[in-house]
This record gives sequence, structure tokens and C-alpha cells, in this order.
Amino acid sequence: MKTIITTLAFLLFVAFTNAQANLATNKDASGTTITITVPVKSEKGEIIAALYNEETFMKAAPLQGATSEIKDGKALLTFQNVTPGTYGITLFHDTNGNQQMDFEPNGMPKENYGVSNNVMSFGPPQWKDAKFEVTAEPIEMEIIM
Repeated sequence: MKTIITTLAFLLFVAFTNAQANLATNKDASGTTITITVPVKSEKGEIIAALYNEETFMKAAPLQGATSEIKDGKALLTFQNVTPGTYGITLFHDTNGNQQMDFEPNGMPKENYGVSNNVMSFGPPQWKDAKFEVTAEPIEMEIIM
């Protein structure tokens, strides 16, 4: 359980720290746009998201990261210049602004999190549950936490 929590915390932290660099790197690339809507009950803090492929999912730095303020009960995040392929998204609600996921002493997350396809199970997100296909067409999705 401790390993699961440490892994999840590390990957979410990496997602945030790489967000700006990855967006700048992909600025001139071609591809489509993925727009995510996240319904949120509290407008405190921000939503931090990460885009992965199978090789990087829960193992390495994300391909892109994004952050969003919460307005009118929702956050809107966008990944740009995403080339066709198979991807997965993880995100969490950083309620205290420390740019990392926080945990209870027993290892349970203090902050809400979600994954693409909205499949939540015990333990860290699984690639088989989170993966989705990207074509040349823009994608709009909602991720529930």
C-alpha cells in the first residue's frame, strides 16, 4: 500500500513540474486537442493533470501536463498538439496549492483524483482502464473525481 501511494504521489508531482516545459516543447508540433472538463465541488485550489502513453503511464514523466483554476464549479484543461495514438490521463485536485497530492497517515489520499474513462478501483490507476484512442479529431471528455 505504501508503494502504491508513493508511486501515485511521485507521478502527480512529476506531472505538475513538467507541465510548462512539455507545453513549450510541443508548441510547434502538429496534432489535435484534448479538452477536459472536471466538475468540482470546492473552488479552492486547482486541478493538475497529466497526459501519458503506455510506456510512461504511472512509470515516468508525462508527455504533457496541464493546470487549471476552478471556476463556476468546474475546471477546464487542454492538451494541445496531441498526435494520433493511445493515451491515458490522470488528474487531482490540489486543494492546498502545494503542487503535490497529499495523503492521510494511513496512506489514503486527502485530495480527490481521477483518470480518463472514469474507472476508479482500489489502488493506483491501471493503463487498461484509463487508455483511449486519439485520432485527428479534437476530443472533449469529462473526468469525474
